[in-house]
Amino acid sequence: MPTSAPGNSRGGSRRKAARVLRRARAAAAGFTLIELLVVVALVALASAGVALALRDGAQERLEREGLRLATLLEGARAKARAAALPVVWQPTPQQPGQAFRFVGLPAALALPTQWLDGGDAHGEQAIVAEVEGGRGVLTLGPEPLIGAQRVRLRQGARQVLVGTDGLQPFALLPADD
Repeated sequence: MPTSAPGNSRGGSRRKAARVLRRARAAAAGFTLIELLVVVALVALASAGVALALRDGAQERLEREGLRLATLLEGARAKARAAALPVVWQPTPQQPGQAFRFVGLPAALALPTQWLDGGDAHGEQAIVAEVEGGRGVLTLGPEPLIGAQRVRLRQGARQVLVGTDGLQPFALLPADD
């Protein structure tokens, strides 16, 4: 008489063979269409997220130049106040090898006069600085309070704005397009 006890070879081997056959059929079935569509949708969403997260490298370089200029202007402003010197910053695009200059600082306190990313190495146009307002220069000292001043940096169609309200330090400003 057959039992369901372990080791019973009657009936158990048929059930075991049926289980193996069902597993083999399930493994051969593959993925359903819905499963494939879900995977394709997830890959599309992930790639769209990555594409939106990428920044424009040229715009980022221009923003770095704007931050560098703001830092240089604040450094010159501090030196002008400490030494009681009238110091101005002016762009000099016509002079080769010099994109801007600080007028009024002694030679011992010389600051950089070129952009780090002139654009030529990356196939981009050169950076052009335009002081807003009519004078064409930024007044940095010696007075502790200066007027509101702004300079626009352009590189092709890209631009950033660096400025101060006279009390706050120079910083990148939101574009006013």
